[in-house]
Amino acid sequence: MNSLLPFFSTNRPYDEVLSWLKQQLSHAGLRVMQTFDLRLTASLKLGNCACPHHGTDTCDCQMIVLLIYGNAPEPATLILHGNDGLSWLSLIDRPGQQADVKTVNAIHQALGIQASAGI
Repeated sequence: MNSLLPFFSTNRPYDEVLSWLKQQLSHAGLRVMQTFDLRLTASLKLGNCACPHHGTDTCDCQMIVLLIYGNAPEPATLILHGNDGLSWLSLIDRPGQQADVKTVNAIHQALGIQASAGI
């Protein structure tokens, strides 16, 4: 699986999706730990952003990294990205940082998403 290819997208604002995501994963018995918040580092003016307002006061870009713990010793890493009222969820799954299949399946089940090929 491409490590940054979104497996879920929605026409909902980032903060609504983050709240829903945490609730769904928690109800499924998964532990969620937030490790990075783009808004807290916005002063760094990071590049590679598709937002037409990036770097201005009207920019609503947001990205957060969540570690999702199931029964495996290592967590799965999810990235939630949002801007312009849209949100995308990506799973990091690459050599050296492979996501546990059972944890990934539990995430998909909790979110009501069909597992994609290769997971």
